[in-house]
Amino acid sequence: MKQILQRLMAKEILSQEDTKKIMVNITEEKYTNEQIAAMLGMMQMRGVSVDELLGFREGLLSTGKSVDLSEYNTIDIVGTGGDGKNTFNISTCSCFVLAGAGYKVAKHGNVAATSVSGASNVLMAHGVKFTDDVNKHKENLEKAGITYLHAPLFAYGMKFVGPIRKALQVPTLFNLLGPLVNPSKPQNQVIGTANLTQLRLYTNVFQKMGINYTIVTSTDGYDEISLTSSFKVATAIEEKIYSVAETGLPAVLPDEICGGKDQTLEDAKKVFDDVLNNEGKRGPKNVVLINSAFAIHTLCPNKSIEECIAEAKESIESGKAMQALKTYVTLNS
Repeated sequence: MKQILQRLMAKEILSQEDTKKIMVNITEEKYTNEQIAAMLGMMQMRGVSVDELLGFREGLLSTGKSVDLSEYNTIDIVGTGGDGKNTFNISTCSCFVLAGAGYKVAKHGNVAATSVSGASNVLMAHGVKFTDDVNKHKENLEKAGITYLHAPLFAYGMKFVGPIRKALQVPTLFNLLGPLVNPSKPQNQVIGTANLTQLRLYTNVFQKMGINYTIVTSTDGYDEISLTSSFKVATAIEEKIYSVAETGLPAVLPDEICGGKDQTLEDAKKVFDDVLNNEGKRGPKNVVLINSAFAIHTLCPNKSIEECIAEAKESIESGKAMQALKTYVTLNS
């Protein structure tokens, strides 16, 4: 580690193999917490490169547990988090809309880090018990159209940096790894980023990974399509800025998708359930519709966004999205 720190002090960019080895060594407890903290701090100040991020990803996946779900051509929808907007669980809700529409979803997530309710929080609030059983995940996909991979059951290496990250109290490269370490390695992925810098980084990462992707960011700082402003969409084919008007959906006010500083997990769960029940306010439903639509478009690029919105809308209004949730909860309670 001394040599690594010296190279970082000289502003050297590490190779993918370098950072993979560092991650493996972290899990083998070959470094002190102080050394790891110093490394993370220097890399954060300089900015992590694509190859460095991919190396840490490989190291984390190689030291964890994998789940082979490749036969299902799955998709994951996830936000990077950290946008400070305290929205309800938009990406997780969208996953059930996709499942209701007949697509296979392998959702990866964790408990909340910066908001009241992360994906794991809202599912636990429904009584879900998490598992690393591969056969159970396959059963979920076949019967509910969706399965959920709770990160701590798979990414063993994260526990070695958890206390250090908590003590540092600032973002590190590990905040960027979450959306990249789905243990099932889905063939398709939709990521929401909180800013254009992150969008560019993930675009370069996914191009190197060679998977089918869509990356979105709202121009007012949401790590999803919020309909509160214009938004940018990047795919392997093109990058485009959309206005809200182009979606055919009405603009949404920030208060409509945020419970405010006093929001509780129960509040977030209610909004989540209201959307899937086709109840409650129009704003949350429309935000889920547009994020679901771009996920469908990722899988079916020949469909127009209007067709994808209609497909997502039918999933909710027919009750199929809520049935996907009920089936999943029944299978995993």
